[in-house]
Amino acid sequence: MKVADSQGISELCRPVIESFDCELWGIDFKLSSRTRLLRVYIDKSEKSIEIEDCEQISKQISSVLDVEDVIQGEYVLEVSSPGIDRPLFSSEHFKKYVGSRVFCKLRIPKYGRRKFNGILSVAGDSDIEIKMDDASYSLSYIEIENANLIYDY
Repeated sequence: MKVADSQGISELCRPVIESFDCELWGIDFKLSSRTRLLRVYIDKSEKSIEIEDCEQISKQISSVLDVEDVIQGEYVLEVSSPGIDRPLFSSEHFKKYVGSRVFCKLRIPKYGRRKFNGILSVAGDSDIEIKMDDASYSLSYIEIENANLIYDY
């Protein structure tokens, strides 16, 4: 089986992660000329993620991915919690953090810029609104390359 996309990898990882009473927060798969990096973010609703959770889940996911042969060649697997500056992967993630400070980087410029750092004021099924510098900017999920929370210290 050859799975080239994050969705296919997610489908293989999710049952393993759930067997440890954790949830799959998101997958980040980076390809470069020298390395392949697969980051798997896990979370728990009631407790914090411990290093032991990451270690055990990493071993199980590694076995599943190797058996299914989903990534050609060598790759580095990282399993971690999303952390306080957690990446936002889905509309549900954005909806959960309305009112929080976020950073979004777009695939191509919009409103004369690619980077937005402001308060997430609206999160719908297809787009979000970020308030910054006394202005509001509407961005569709399709336009967003990556996004994460910004923790205000």
